[in-house]
Amino acid sequence: MKVSISYPPLESSKGIALLSQNRQFQWFNNPTYIYPVIPAFAATLLKEKGYDLFWDDGIAEEKTYRQWLERIIAEKPDLIALETKTPAVEMHWKIVDELKEKLPESKVVLLGDHVTAFPKESLERSKVDFVIASGDYDFMLLSLAEHLSKGNALEGGVWYRKDGEIVSSGESDLSKHDLDTLPMIDRELTKWKNYAFKNGNFKFTPGAYMMSGRDCWWGRCAFCSWTTFFPGKNFRTRSAEKALDEVGHLIELGVKEIMEDSGSLPIGKWLEDFCNGMIERGYNEKVVMSCNMRISGIKDPEVWRLMKKAGFRFILFGLESANQETLDRIQKNLKVEEIEPGLRMCKEAGLEPHITTMIGYPWETKAMAQKTIDMAKDLFKKGYVDTLQGTILIPYPGTPLYKECEENDLLLTKEYSRFDQREMVMKSPLTSQDAKELVQSLYKSFVTPKFILKKILSIRTFDDAKYIWVAGWKVLGHLMDFGKEEEKPTSV
Repeated sequence: MKVSISYPPLESSKGIALLSQNRQFQWFNNPTYIYPVIPAFAATLLKEKGYDLFWDDGIAEEKTYRQWLERIIAEKPDLIALETKTPAVEMHWKIVDELKEKLPESKVVLLGDHVTAFPKESLERSKVDFVIASGDYDFMLLSLAEHLSKGNALEGGVWYRKDGEIVSSGESDLSKHDLDTLPMIDRELTKWKNYAFKNGNFKFTPGAYMMSGRDCWWGRCAFCSWTTFFPGKNFRTRSAEKALDEVGHLIELGVKEIMEDSGSLPIGKWLEDFCNGMIERGYNEKVVMSCNMRISGIKDPEVWRLMKKAGFRFILFGLESANQETLDRIQKNLKVEEIEPGLRMCKEAGLEPHITTMIGYPWETKAMAQKTIDMAKDLFKKGYVDTLQGTILIPYPGTPLYKECEENDLLLTKEYSRFDQREMVMKSPLTSQDAKELVQSLYKSFVTPKFILKKILSIRTFDDAKYIWVAGWKVLGHLMDFGKEEEKPTSV
């Protein structure tokens, strides 16, 4: 049985689709390709169990849609798995229907946060055969393949048609899946080099992604699409030992920087064991580590210093807003007064903090949004932050924020293609143009002569110079991303 894990090219005047391993879909003028870790586990697991696996990322391979379509028709997979997200799901429905027309014997399955939230919808609006309403695509795709090829019972979390009715195999139970039983990802099978260079997070290339936790040990933020299938109460990790083995394997492949992309890096004993293992094995001298972390997650400066010694460099923090009302309403579990000390502690350990911020909360006025911009400027001025990302807030289906919007009539549209962070889709004191200008202001907040001079003076190696050059182009790309109104995505 041949199984493909596919990412069809999505052709749009808005740019390149940032779809895989991403919690918030965007179109990028300056493309970034993020290695999809969980589908990569799925590919490896299926191959290990004897299935013929075809890794098919037409986006990262920079193919046209027609080139991709011709290739998959020639491959004739028995099962085609497509990851989707809200802004892309309508395009994927059309692709599914074309696949079913061209390959009528093939089964197609959709997976991702949108279809986990609304599993019946895709079966009603397309010819898709199965929907996986669970985040553990690896275990779930294996269950589906075993069902189709051997007649095994399906795990809970799969939706399909039976006797003309849409039915499910029951509730998904993540607790059944022990992450330590997963094999080492086959990076060659999953064409890791396609994702190793065009990624603004990497200072040193080739770079790679890994993911030891699913997904965030807090896991309650009202806006985060991954809470749909990975709520914090279900947080699980691979052992620190397994994570270290993966780092060692990546070093053998020649990787220079690793992004540990758990929603929040596991802390406590796990983090201590991981860092000490990095030092004891000598990996801290061979590779640089980056990760996601909560601002209030580490309160002991010694832990930050241990991470620095272990080889960590870039730390991504979700700041989101400088208004306490907003932090409370989105269940961030963060106090405004914790922000500066938390970032300062990280920076003083020699690490490079990066913050993410959002504009367009339904209750935030322009003055409140400006407060976030002012805080970002102040953090840059004080040297506590190195880089940032600004986006327009989107209420993804399945999140508490989406539920609040539905209950309070806050949605301006339910046209999914518009949920792409290019415009406001919630009622707010801000217009879409206000939001775009404010996001641009966020990016411009650190582009000051003092900041630029400081960065130039920090250059010590060719990698430093290259990273700053690439980062500059990324900022220009983001400014274009939030420019004037673009045309809507073209159909495939």
